[in-house]
Amino acid sequence: MQQTKLRTNILEPNKNISFPIGTILAVQNDYKKLNLQKVFGKHKKKGRNINALIEATLSYKLTENLSISKASSWINRDEVLQKFDLKEFDEQALFRALKIIGKNREEIIAGIQDALFKTYSFEHTDVNLDWTSLVLYGNKAPLGKYGYSRDHRPDKKQITVGICELASPINIPIGLTVNAGNINDQKHFNDTYGQVKRKLKKGSLIVFDKGADSKSNIEAILNDKMKYLTAKKLNKSDDKRIKVFDKSKAELVDVERKVYGIKYVKPNSIDYFYFSEALEKEQLESKKRRAMRKYLEAKEIQESIDKNRMLPKKFRIDNELVDVTYTYQTKLKELSEEEAIKLVKSAEITGREGFFCIKSSENLTLLQALQTYRKKDSIEKIFNSLKNEIEIKPVRVWSNDSIYGALIIGFLAQIFISLMRYEHSQLKHTSTKFIKNSLMNLTVTVNFENKLKKSYVYANFDPINKVILAKHEAIT
Repeated sequence: MQQTKLRTNILEPNKNISFPIGTILAVQNDYKKLNLQKVFGKHKKKGRNINALIEATLSYKLTENLSISKASSWINRDEVLQKFDLKEFDEQALFRALKIIGKNREEIIAGIQDALFKTYSFEHTDVNLDWTSLVLYGNKAPLGKYGYSRDHRPDKKQITVGICELASPINIPIGLTVNAGNINDQKHFNDTYGQVKRKLKKGSLIVFDKGADSKSNIEAILNDKMKYLTAKKLNKSDDKRIKVFDKSKAELVDVERKVYGIKYVKPNSIDYFYFSEALEKEQLESKKRRAMRKYLEAKEIQESIDKNRMLPKKFRIDNELVDVTYTYQTKLKELSEEEAIKLVKSAEITGREGFFCIKSSENLTLLQALQTYRKKDSIEKIFNSLKNEIEIKPVRVWSNDSIYGALIIGFLAQIFISLMRYEHSQLKHTSTKFIKNSLMNLTVTVNFENKLKKSYVYANFDPINKVILAKHEAIT
């Protein structure tokens, strides 16, 4: 009888296993190239190999990365342990390693910097500096303080994190500082700049945001024979400039966003004063929306007053330890809707919309100053990568040293990703997410042919992981 139908494939269980190998190979490659064994090995000479634990944790950080506490489960698989020459361990071994890293953080960061500059001949040492905050879940770590939250969680304690990166076209982070959550950028600047300045050549340009601008910070830069460029908070003297600003007498710097500029040379610095039509439009629209929200809030409060009702919860202090008596009086009784909206708009709109100022010790063209400052956005991409792709947040309840250690692991993972982009021009504009996914998708299947023999089959090559691992012995 002739067979006319294909039979259903019957799955036959075997002992073969598959696991992501691309990330492991890439991590081991960069770790060896930078000779990081020397940086970390000196801090733990007994017990489990701290370098193997760090390499394994970095590999986990760039793959599944659910949490540090679950990293031990990911690593404690026979083939993964074998890759790092590790014996099975419990999660406390990882936390002990993090504490050791955190306790010796300054020496370790310095060691990482030395390794980077010894391995690579960077074309310049101009740097971008910036700061952010991370929510801290729990109350045990002394670093956790209430402060201005960039993560929009003012109800939670936080820590502040500073990053220094070598500016474009290098874009590799070389500095990491961690401070309490209530430390502002002006104070945090001293730690971040102080940590990296020994590696900077005289005359390097330090670029930072207006939040860190202060007389003492600028003096520190100039005393070290460095240069600076920063945004400047608008003040009353700038209001005078705004009053006489004439686009016809200014230089058109950016045609697309209609940015006009005037250069003001002062004895010790230069102000680059700009007006952007696109920015003005964006700010006016934002302020009009804010004014409307204020009007609607006032209207809601007035309705509660008119109907003798309790104020909506969002307008009240919700704390059982605080006794509050509310007395509200709005201006809506005296004003028409049009007059009320006009009043809040006039309070919101200052006349500074669209104007901004950059100041520097360098005599640049208006276009050069603007382009240099805009390129500082690359450090924002590093923050986004650290927070949302390498996922250094959320930070859980640990000791200060454990927090430092966990952040250094994330920082090192970001260095590896940045090095991949620096070394391979094809990946210059490839996001961390795509690099991570590509490396993670490259798998190895271990075929157990018999008790004594195993074979390895690599699968899921793509253009990204082929570029990164092209010369790796394990897959050639």
